[in-house]
Amino acid sequence: MNRLNQLFATKKNNLLSIYYTAGYPELNTTLDIAEALEKAGVDFLEVGFPYSDPVADGPTIQNSSQQSLDNGMTLKVLFEQLKDLRKRISIPILLMGYVNPIVQYGIERFCKEAGAVGVDGIIVPDLPMYEYETLYAKHFQDNNLSNIFLVTPQTSPERIRKIDELSNSFIYLLSSSSITGGSLNVSDTIEAYYARVKAMELKNPTIIGFGISDNATFTKACEYANGAIVGSKFVKLLEEDNYLAKIPAFVKNIR
Repeated sequence: MNRLNQLFATKKNNLLSIYYTAGYPELNTTLDIAEALEKAGVDFLEVGFPYSDPVADGPTIQNSSQQSLDNGMTLKVLFEQLKDLRKRISIPILLMGYVNPIVQYGIERFCKEAGAVGVDGIIVPDLPMYEYETLYAKHFQDNNLSNIFLVTPQTSPERIRKIDELSNSFIYLLSSSSITGGSLNVSDTIEAYYARVKAMELKNPTIIGFGISDNATFTKACEYANGAIVGSKFVKLLEEDNYLAKIPAFVKNIR
């Protein structure tokens, strides 16, 4: 049982996760930001590793990825930064990014190094489910890493059931099929989608992402899922001066 499983075993509702890009706004502040977020009361974190073609991301996260690359961030640098992760951070940590840099790095090597530094899970939106199941699942399992699958409003019930079967921590429920950084516009159609997934009574918890930016959208998401993820709104905070000092108020305003 990794830290994610422990978290979901002890807390069932109103879970808050924050996403930010490693190496942004400054190369060496990855753990400083994580530490500030944990102290502010965030339940778990998603640390993005940058990629030059982040097709699922909106302008805010695209810009943070490009700045991170310009700062010199690579997977090698990230794992060096994370060597002290568990000396400073106790909450679950996930790495999130695209499959191309992982394949270039070597998936087995990536999983070994992630597990060694204390990462709990990986989110790779463009990793096909079939490839994960047939080629890579062993590397995740051997290193006690959860693979987090994504569900959209267009995902069929059959595929959702398959994802639930393959998952061992939580399922990432996208609020829409658009890019990151939009607003959570809960139309009748989206509300029906949330209700449909909730009614399936999946064995894994669900966490809603994309468009969560304030207390209203966080609260609405938590009506249908076990918690929600804030990404672009927090990355925008990192553009401001003295951003570390502003993190407690930011988290308080979301909750």
